[in-house]
Amino acid sequence: MRIVIVGAGLEGVVSAWYLANNGHEVTVVERREGPALETSFANGGQVSVSHPEPWANPRAPMQILRWLGREDAPLLFRMPAEWARWRWGMAFLRECTPGRTRRNTEAIAHLAAYSLQCLRSLRAEAGLEYHAERRGVLHLFFDRDEFRRAPQRAIELKRCGLHAAVVTTAECIALEPALQACKDRLLGGLHGQDDESGDAHLFAERLADRLASRGIRFIYSTTVAAVTRDGDRVSGVRLVTADGEDTALSCDAVVVCAGPWSEQLLAPFGLRLPIYPVKGYSVTLPVVDEARAPHVSLTDETRRIVCSRLGDRLRVAGTAELNGFDTAPNPARTASLLRWVETHLPGATDTTAAEVWNGLRPATPNNLPLIGATPLKGLWLNTGHGTLGWTLACGSGAALADLIAGRKPQVAGFPFS
Repeated sequence: MRIVIVGAGLEGVVSAWYLANNGHEVTVVERREGPALETSFANGGQVSVSHPEPWANPRAPMQILRWLGREDAPLLFRMPAEWARWRWGMAFLRECTPGRTRRNTEAIAHLAAYSLQCLRSLRAEAGLEYHAERRGVLHLFFDRDEFRRAPQRAIELKRCGLHAAVVTTAECIALEPALQACKDRLLGGLHGQDDESGDAHLFAERLADRLASRGIRFIYSTTVAAVTRDGDRVSGVRLVTADGEDTALSCDAVVVCAGPWSEQLLAPFGLRLPIYPVKGYSVTLPVVDEARAPHVSLTDETRRIVCSRLGDRLRVAGTAELNGFDTAPNPARTASLLRWVETHLPGATDTTAAEVWNGLRPATPNNLPLIGATPLKGLWLNTGHGTLGWTLACGSGAALADLIAGRKPQVAGFPFS
């Protein structure tokens, strides 16, 4: 089949890999000048299968209430809110029940475990280097109530076939000596032993290069203005180039990997996708003292901040801000990330040379991405991954290729559409 993929972020490029391997003629259309320059550009770097619990959980409503009015809150719901934000927020609250949280957690865990297998196979086959670290993710606890839940989390992960160990403060420092500076406040950790980290943008860029060398077509600086149809099935896409030229591209199938803009693209078909743009922030800092800079990827469970080593740089990311498609930076949120670095890893980096980034992540209320078919024949989805795009990318792309081929995906317990 001739397949057009809308979007060259992580999901789009990885989908192209698996579809091309199935023998399809693939074209990827991206409005930016290269791959992974938006949501995937400067994320936290974690392939974190040990953290499948969604933001929507029984503790979330009270946490959000405590965070109201704080510009540096881990989750910031801006007021006043438009109707789309209220609708998404109400759906989010519905997912906070224990039963739904358990169901969503298990679905994410199964897809994440499968995705990690796919990542390792893809990396070996394509020969990709992207500053990967395979030392796991160390979840840090500075709150006693949260740390008391760590043993149960380890049990739940084991039930899903994942490996995690509760560790003491001393064991945390043995795993990552750079944590010595915060040992007096650190209560302990949960070591996700299957996890990895790496530069998602570099991964997507190099994978796109491999695909291009095999003849896969990438069209950059071009927007998909509309998906066209012939009766009850897809017939192609209408493109608008950077200089305003309007062209058409016919195909047999379209895969939408357009992140937060997916719903806008499909609205003319009456498809309402439960996706809302959630703004995330990161800072990337040069390492100036090897002895004080971590190699093990870290997650601060209290502040919802993650930290990953990317070669001679450190990426620190976190927070979620609901404010529509606004991309203006919020200095208070960037400052909170820099304070975290200075407090937990003093002297490790040059904070005055920080590269600051924020981007919109396509979040669903239950954190489950939308992968699979739509009512319009030939129109497929691989979008809505929220904060887990890097973790779920390879499994999502492999599963989508199976679905398009009429095969059952090799991952149980996930509700593909």
